[in-house]
Amino acid sequence: MVRLPLTPDDVERGRRLGSVLRRARGERSMLDTALAAGISPETLRKIESGRVATPAFTTVAAVADVLGLSLDTVWRQVGHPADASLAS
Repeated sequence: MVRLPLTPDDVERGRRLGSVLRRARGERSMLDTALAAGISPETLRKIESGRVATPAFTTVAAVADVLGLSLDTVWRQVGHPADASLAS
C-alpha cells in the first residue's frame, strides 16, 4: 500500500488533534490514559505532540472515549478550528 504524502492541512489538523486530546487529558497521566485506551504511551505521546498527523480512527475513538469526549466534539475542534470556541 502506498501512502500519500501529508499535506500542510493534514499536518495542522494533526497538531490540533494532539492539542485537543492533551487539553482533555488534563492532569490524568499519559500512561493511565494510553493503557485505558488500549494503546501504548508512546503512541499517545506522538499523537499529542502532532508527530502522528493521521492516527487511525479507532485509536482516536478509543482515546476520546477514555477522555469522555464525543467524536463530534473532537471533529468540531479539529476539523473546523474557527468553530472550536462553540464547543467549549
